[in-house]
Amino acid sequence: MAFAEKNIRADHASPALPVTRRSVDRSEQPGSTAMVLVVAVVLVGAALFFLMIGRDNAYPYVIGLLAALAVCGVFSLFAYASGILRFASEDNRNDFTKAMVDSASEAVVVSDPSGRVLYANPAYLGLTGASGEEDVRAVERAFTGAPEVSEAIYRLSQAAREGRRHQEEVRRAEAEDARWLRLKVRPMTGEGATRIRGGGRASVWTVEDITRDRQSAESAFETLQKAIDFLDHAPAGFFSMEPTGEIAYMNATLAGWLDHDLTEVGPGGLALADILAADAAALLRTVPAKPSEVTTATFDLDLKRRSGEALPVRLLHKVAFSADGTPGASRTLVINRARTGDSGDSLRAAEVRFARFFNSSPLGIATVDRDGVVGRANPIFARMLADTAAGTGARSVLSLVKENSRPALAHAIAEAAAGKGDLPPVDGALQGDANRFAHFFVAPVDDPEQAGEAAFVYAVETTELRQLQEQFAQSQKMNAVGQLAGGVAHDFNNVLQAIIGHADLLLMDHKPADPSFNDVMQIKQNANRAASLVRQLLAFSRKQTLRPQVVQLGDVLSDLSMLLRRSLGERVGLDMIHGRDLWPVRADVTQLEQVILNLAVNARDAMPDGGKLTIRTANVAAADIARHRSKDDPVDMPESDAVMIEVTDTGTGIPDEIKQKIFDPFFSTKEVGKGTGLGLSTVYGIVKQSGGYVFVDSQVGRGTVFRVFLPRHVESAEPAAPPAAVAEPPAASTPAAPAVMLVAGSPEAAGEAPAPSEPPAAQPAAPPAAAAPPRDDTGAGTILLVEDEEAVRAFASRALASRGYTVLEAGSGVEALEVMAEHGGTVDLVVSDVVMPEMNGPTLLGELRKTNPAIKVIFVSGYAEEAFKNDLPEGQAFAFLPKPFSLKQLIEAVKQQAKS
Repeated sequence: MAFAEKNIRADHASPALPVTRRSVDRSEQPGSTAMVLVVAVVLVGAALFFLMIGRDNAYPYVIGLLAALAVCGVFSLFAYASGILRFASEDNRNDFTKAMVDSASEAVVVSDPSGRVLYANPAYLGLTGASGEEDVRAVERAFTGAPEVSEAIYRLSQAAREGRRHQEEVRRAEAEDARWLRLKVRPMTGEGATRIRGGGRASVWTVEDITRDRQSAESAFETLQKAIDFLDHAPAGFFSMEPTGEIAYMNATLAGWLDHDLTEVGPGGLALADILAADAAALLRTVPAKPSEVTTATFDLDLKRRSGEALPVRLLHKVAFSADGTPGASRTLVINRARTGDSGDSLRAAEVRFARFFNSSPLGIATVDRDGVVGRANPIFARMLADTAAGTGARSVLSLVKENSRPALAHAIAEAAAGKGDLPPVDGALQGDANRFAHFFVAPVDDPEQAGEAAFVYAVETTELRQLQEQFAQSQKMNAVGQLAGGVAHDFNNVLQAIIGHADLLLMDHKPADPSFNDVMQIKQNANRAASLVRQLLAFSRKQTLRPQVVQLGDVLSDLSMLLRRSLGERVGLDMIHGRDLWPVRADVTQLEQVILNLAVNARDAMPDGGKLTIRTANVAAADIARHRSKDDPVDMPESDAVMIEVTDTGTGIPDEIKQKIFDPFFSTKEVGKGTGLGLSTVYGIVKQSGGYVFVDSQVGRGTVFRVFLPRHVESAEPAAPPAAVAEPPAASTPAAPAVMLVAGSPEAAGEAPAPSEPPAAQPAAPPAAAAPPRDDTGAGTILLVEDEEAVRAFASRALASRGYTVLEAGSGVEALEVMAEHGGTVDLVVSDVVMPEMNGPTLLGELRKTNPAIKVIFVSGYAEEAFKNDLPEGQAFAFLPKPFSLKQLIEAVKQQAKS
């Protein structure tokens, strides 16, 4: 049933409780009537007993009964005095505690588990409208008729039954107004909580009228809403920024200017970078920290609208700092300075234009005092200051540069403060781990005493320009060294050709039993070793002869795994991970093996205490190319599909100062005599000549990763090259393959061959000579030998003549044409050098084909075939033999061309 509304309103209006209303207390334990009757019956029975036995006989019993009663009375007095015995009215009541609860403003009621009210203070009686003990009801029953609070009462009752605390706030609608009540329930604790009729534990309920508190809170909320509404629609923008850069609040005016939704503001929403350029955001963070103070700074800059358009504004930026200098949330007022249709203030327009010019400048601008302390700065300069002096709070322009650059900059500022102009720029290295540089231009101000400003400082970061200059210089150096290496290799090949050729001629006349045989073999082996070094020079200069073919990298690495394990040794583990369905690539297999072997042996040397080498292959789609390349290498690869070979070691790593030089020829960190420094330069040349790219990532102490990217080969419908243009002696006939030279030589994989007394470590065992079928190296016919090097021409002439050929000699292309004119059609084959004075080989071929289109030609050269192939008329067929070659290779090439 509902409680009396009039009493509730009266009690709420006047907090003083009515003096006529008393609390209801049913906590006293009633006396036992049966015990009284038992005592009475015992006493009556004793009296009748005494009458029956007579006065004389009863006297001793009467004395004994009185003595027993006296003893009980004395002990009862002692028990009462010591507090052991209490009367019923005193045992369950504490007058002080009861008075305190009775005078409480909150309604308090105690009920047992059955819902019977044990105690209710006057406030509860007044709240429920109960007039006395007869109509007092428990909370569950008193509020049963209020549907809006029934659910809350149910939850409270459930908590009371479970013996736990619970609290609810409910709103009760009444005839004139609404009332808010706070209801609480808790289990009663203490000794008296269990001494209730029927057992169980009593529950203490409190009911408090909080209508006034709610009304005050609602009034404050309405006031706050009005203030927010006033701020949202103010004629100026406003936002608050957290120290992390997150926008905590933005008013509707600013949101409208920037075309942002207010729902985006808050945790995880808009950030300062969304409404300001990155440099301007850094400018707001340059407010000098003043512990326990509030600092206000003014900035004229552009905000970013959602569409990307600029909005010129003035920011009044206010930041409070804690005692340790940590900034708090900002309070920033935004004044719109965009030009409007009725704007006629030319001075204001000029100020806005200058502010936008100042803040939008692509170079840093700042004013400094005589000590270099920055006064005003534009966003670019503020960002530079924030990047280089992060965490230090420094505001000096001298803190931007390293120690060795500060004297020159300080001198320039002092000169400008003295009024001197036309000062030369100062080139300084910026602070930080990265190699960053900037040009500083210093100019004097008009009035050095004004605002403590002594000079203007203009800063232009030149890091990228320096990197481009260094890359260009490195590229020029590499090209120059490549040209030099190619030229030296060509001339050196002619010398080696004469040595190897004449050694072969001597070996024809000396049998193994001859004492001079071993000496000649030593000459030939060392000449072959020198030839391998020349091949590496040609590889670096990208002028070596490649015989590309379509290969599967998985097959190449599988064939190479045994050789790799043998080269790495027992202390270095090898793990090869092959990608699935690898795309084919077009490359020279021998040179590709040389690249992998070079990188593997380099990795082995970087792990002197042992480690693990991992070679992984994978397809890299065009869209993923940029993700795989080195972050430190500015080279941009074309966005096309490629196959990656990743060589990873767990070695010592490469320092940054060395990393930039590892591909330079003759650069080595090994001891003198232990490496030529051509290993990685050879890798670089082979990969670049194959149309690929190579990058390196390394961390000192953690290892190095080389990544080689080779372009994916896509089959085309173009016809294959004619067989005559691909004539090359089999690899088995080469005295020492380049890949073998690298592995068995220097620990640096620098391209050195094994010692002359050692057999090539990677060369597979050749079958016994008896197993090879006999071969006829003799021939017949007339050969025109064109070679400008007399020693090479002499060797080749004797070699061919010894096999039965008629040899005609010419020292140049012009002389060769004269010989051809003299002998007419008797010449069957022309063996010609490529690079010759007066007329080179391709020009000679064109002249010969004019008169004899079917004549066969073999070009010999120390340069790669591709170096001159483009100079030939399209469709011309020829064979090619790279220098230096052995006597056997020359005879085989001539015989094969004669049969074709």
